[in-house]
Amino acid sequence: MAERSRNMRSQEKTEDTKNVREKMARKRSKDDYEEKPEQVFDFNVIPAEEDDKDLSDSEDSVYSGLDDSGSDSDEEGSDDEEGSDEDDGIQQLKKPEVAVGVAAAEDKKEDEYENDSSDEEDIRNTVGNIPMEWYKDFPHIGYDLDGKKICKPIRNKDELDEFLDKMENPDYWKTVHDKKTGSDIVLSDEQVELVKRLQRGQFGDVNFNEYQPSVDFFSADVMIHPVTNRPADKRSFIPSLIEKEKVSKLVHAIKMGWIKPRRVDDDSKGHCYDLWASEDSSILARHRMHLPAPKIPLPGHQESYNPPPEYLFSDEERALWEQQDPTDRKLPFLPMKFSSLRQVPAFSRFIHERFERCLDLYLCPRQRKMRVNVNPEDLIPKLPKPKDLQPFPTTQSLVYRGHTGLVRSISVSPSGQWLASGSDDGSVRFWEVCSSRCMKTVQVGGAVKNVSWNPNPSVCLLAVAVNSMVLVLSPSLADRQVVSSSEQLLVSQQETEIMEGLGNVSWIEAEGEEQCQGIRLKIQHPKAVHQVAWHARGDYLASVMPDHSSHLQVFIHQISRRRSQNPFRKNKGLVQCVSFHPVRPYFFVATQRSVRIYNLVKQEMTKKLQANSKWISSMAVHPGGDHVICGSYDCRLSWFDLDLSTKPYKMLRHHKKAVRGVAYHRLYPLFASASDDGSVIVCHGTVYNDLLQNPLIVPVKVLRGHVPTHDLGVLDVTFHPTQPWIFSSGADATIRLFT
Repeated sequence: MAERSRNMRSQEKTEDTKNVREKMARKRSKDDYEEKPEQVFDFNVIPAEEDDKDLSDSEDSVYSGLDDSGSDSDEEGSDDEEGSDEDDGIQQLKKPEVAVGVAAAEDKKEDEYENDSSDEEDIRNTVGNIPMEWYKDFPHIGYDLDGKKICKPIRNKDELDEFLDKMENPDYWKTVHDKKTGSDIVLSDEQVELVKRLQRGQFGDVNFNEYQPSVDFFSADVMIHPVTNRPADKRSFIPSLIEKEKVSKLVHAIKMGWIKPRRVDDDSKGHCYDLWASEDSSILARHRMHLPAPKIPLPGHQESYNPPPEYLFSDEERALWEQQDPTDRKLPFLPMKFSSLRQVPAFSRFIHERFERCLDLYLCPRQRKMRVNVNPEDLIPKLPKPKDLQPFPTTQSLVYRGHTGLVRSISVSPSGQWLASGSDDGSVRFWEVCSSRCMKTVQVGGAVKNVSWNPNPSVCLLAVAVNSMVLVLSPSLADRQVVSSSEQLLVSQQETEIMEGLGNVSWIEAEGEEQCQGIRLKIQHPKAVHQVAWHARGDYLASVMPDHSSHLQVFIHQISRRRSQNPFRKNKGLVQCVSFHPVRPYFFVATQRSVRIYNLVKQEMTKKLQANSKWISSMAVHPGGDHVICGSYDCRLSWFDLDLSTKPYKMLRHHKKAVRGVAYHRLYPLFASASDDGSVIVCHGTVYNDLLQNPLIVPVKVLRGHVPTHDLGVLDVTFHPTQPWIFSSGADATIRLFT
C-alpha cells in the first residue's frame, strides 16, 4: 500500500508539473502575442534567462505545431528537469515585481526607436534586403547580435478568426502585414491619406504646389550689380608686359626717325576764303534751303501691260477695290493684261495725273529741317508691366455649347450666377456660369438680335429683341422673393394717358404656351428692333430701330406703367446703339459718325462727340460716367474723356478687322473689345479722381479661342459683374469664358 501511494503521489506530481508547465507556456505565448508583439523582434530586450535556455525544443513545439511524442518512460526519466522548470515557474510566480520591472525595462527600451525612422528597412529586421520567402518554412526571422534566433510572432489564426477579425475589428481595413518583421501594422490617418493621394496620381506632400510660378532669375532689365562678384585677377593691377614692349618699340622707332610726327601746316602760305561772305544772308539762306522736287516713283510690275498673274485682281479683290474710298485704295487703277502693246488703250486719267503733279509741285512746301538726335527709347511711353496690373482674364476656362446658329448677344445677371444668350437659331438659353449647364431654353420664333438683363438685383427680368418685337421674360431662376417682385412689376396697371408715339407701339400680354415658357410681355414696334438697353434702376427700357427715312428710331418704355414714348422729333442720322448714364439723367445715342448726349431732365442735347470713324458699331459707358468707348467697323476703338474734349482722347488700332463689341468692367479698371478677327483684346484703363491726370490705358492680353465663320468672328463681349472674368460669343455658335 505504501508503494502504491508513493506511485500515486509521484504520478500526481508529474501531472501537476505538466499542468504548471503548460500554463506557463500558454501564459508566455499569450503575453507575447497580445501585449508585447514587438518584444519578439527586438534583440535588445530579450531577457537573460531566455538567452541561456535552448529554444529549439520550445520553438519547434510552438511554431511548427509538433507536440511532444515521447514515451512515458522519457517523461518519468526527466523528473529532475521538470522539477527545475517547475521551480523556475514558481519563482516567477512568487516574484511579480521582478517581472514587472523587466516588462518596464522592455517598454523603456522599446521607446528608444519610437521616433527613429529609416527609409530603407526596419531597424528591427537584421536579415537585410533579401526575399522574405527564404524564411517561409522556418520559425525564426533573422538573428540578433549574439547569434540567437529572432522568433516569428505567433500567427495561429484560421479562416474563421480572420473572418471574425474582419467583421469586428474597425481597423482591419487599414491593417497591413509587414513581411520583413512578420507583424501587423495599423496605418495612421496620415499614411492612409498619403496612399490615397498616390493612387490618384497626386504628389505625396499636401503642401507641395506643382503649379507655382516660375522665378525669373535672369530678366531683361539692366541690373546695377554684377551677376558674379568674383574678385579681380592679379594681372589687372600689374602693368602689361606686352604693352611695355610695344611702347618701347614705338619709342625706338621715333628716335631712329622711322616714325615721323604729324606735319604742322605753314600759315605763311595762302589759304581759302569765303567767296560769298559779303553777300546778303537772306539770299544765301534761300539758296541753301532749296530742295529739288521729289521724283515720281518708277512704275512697277502691276502697271505693265502684261503683268504676271499674281498681280492681277480676282473678282473678290476687284469688288473690294470698287467699294473702297479712292483715298484708301492702295492702287489708283486696276491692273489689266493685254496680248500686245498695240492693244493698250489710252490712259483716261493722264491729264488728271499731270494736273495733280503740278499741284503737288506748286502747293506742297519743301523745307530743309535739321535732324534732332533723339533716343528711340525716349519716344516710347513708360508703361507698367502687365503682371503689375493683375488681375485680368488670361486663359479660357469654359465653353458653352448648345446653339446651332450665330450667337449675337450675351448678358450676365447682376448676381453673376446666370448667363443669357440669344442666337439666330431662334432660341434664348439660360446658362449657369460656373458649370456651363444650360438651365432653360426659350424658343422665341425668330433670330434674336439682342438680349439684356435687368441691372436691378431686386428683380429677375430679361429683355429680348426679336424681329419687330421686344419680349420681357421672367426666367424664374432667382429666389422666391425676387421672382414675386418681378411678377408684381409686370402686373402693374397700364397708364391711361396717351403719350406721343404710343400709337406706333402696342403692349401685349403673353398667354398660353408663351406664358409657361416665361414670356410675360410683348412690345410690338413698327420696325425691326436691333438693340435694347435698360436703365440702372430697372424700370425704363430703350429700344433701337435703325432707319434712315424715319425719326421713329428710338423708343423709351416704362415697364411699371406700360407706356412708351419717342424722345426725338427729327431724324439726326442712322442710330446704331443707345445707352443710359449709370448715375446722371443722361442718354447716349450713337449714330454712324458721332455720339450725342442728351439731358433727359432738361430735354436738350448737352454734347456731341466726334468719333473720327466711318461707322460706329458699339458703345459702352464707364461705371463712373465720365468716359465712353466706341468700336467701329473700320477696326478702331475710340476712348472719349467727357471732361477733356469732344474728340477721342486715344485711338486704338489693335484689331485687324471690324470691332463688333466693347465693354467696361463695373469694379475693375478693365475694358475689352471683340473683333471679326476672332480675338478679344483686354486693356487696363485706370481712371483717376484727379481731373488733371489723364487715364492710363495699357493693352494687357489678347484672348483667342473663337473660330471665324463666314467672315464673322466674335460678335459680343461682356464682363462678369464681380469677378475679373469675361464672356464672348462668336459666329461659331459657342460662348467662351476667360478667367
